[in-house]
Amino acid sequence: MEQVFLGEYIRQRRKDLKLTQQQLCEGICEPMTVSRLERGTQTPSYHTISTLLQRLGLPGNRYFALLSKNEADMDALQKEILADEIQFARSAKEDRPAIRRQALEKIEKLEQHMAPEDWITRQYILSAKASLGGPEGPYSPEERLTMLLEAIRLTVPRFDLENIGLLRYSMEETKIINQIASTYSQAGQKRTALNIYRQLLQYIGEHDRELAGFAGHYTMVAHNYAINLALEKRYGESMEVAEEGCRVCVRYGNYQFLPGFSAILAECFYFTGNLEQSKEYYFQAYYLYKAVGDRRNLEIMRREMKERLGVSPPHQVP
Repeated sequence: MEQVFLGEYIRQRRKDLKLTQQQLCEGICEPMTVSRLERGTQTPSYHTISTLLQRLGLPGNRYFALLSKNEADMDALQKEILADEIQFARSAKEDRPAIRRQALEKIEKLEQHMAPEDWITRQYILSAKASLGGPEGPYSPEERLTMLLEAIRLTVPRFDLENIGLLRYSMEETKIINQIASTYSQAGQKRTALNIYRQLLQYIGEHDRELAGFAGHYTMVAHNYAINLALEKRYGESMEVAEEGCRVCVRYGNYQFLPGFSAILAECFYFTGNLEQSKEYYFQAYYLYKAVGDRRNLEIMRREMKERLGVSPPHQVP
């Protein structure tokens, strides 16, 4: 898509959503940048365009933009850091310090590439550090919450936990809101976490369905929301969210959280007295975790099945 058509595309979508240029670009760039983009007289950076499109609920693959050498290097580093974050989350406690050090070295390189006014990258770095921790180890929930609120307000200065749906967000911004909810949950503030998850899931369902990462993003938040509902013994609501999460996984062919949804349903059916359904979902979760090689959750499923239902899968954990 040529620049002038991209500008018209953004302008029309913005008007359909009844957003001003100021509302669209707040925390990302100056309104003049959006004005010039819409007129076809300026091409902002790749990440600026991508973030603007995401706030409009539009997929970035509808336009073509060449990355500069520096942008390409930064993009590659962010992908490597994200891979480290995923590995870090799935690793045993004793393996995490080495992964943290590796990721922090890459973050340091990313900071060297970053321009002083690049709030989008600065936001990403704060988010990554909140997840990974610092050189001395993990941050406390209070420290993480401070970092994450600072991160979201870099590009969404009017962010309000009680009225999340009033503003527009990029996918990176909604990921940070999910982190904020998770941090409140870890700090024992379950009601606050549930309120954030509820608003966030509704926002993603209403605004992000055209984005390429919709299914993975929706199911991530739904998975966290369902877990926290179950922890509060709101089993009926938890099952509704988990069942919808399963449907999204299957419909969009994104199965990352399908084992987790099955495990949540197994637990909820157990605590509501439906032992046959619980057994069915425990077996389903067990074999899904086995298929993806998740040994930690395999062991959890095996133990819970034995303790709660008195059954074991035909094949033990390899």
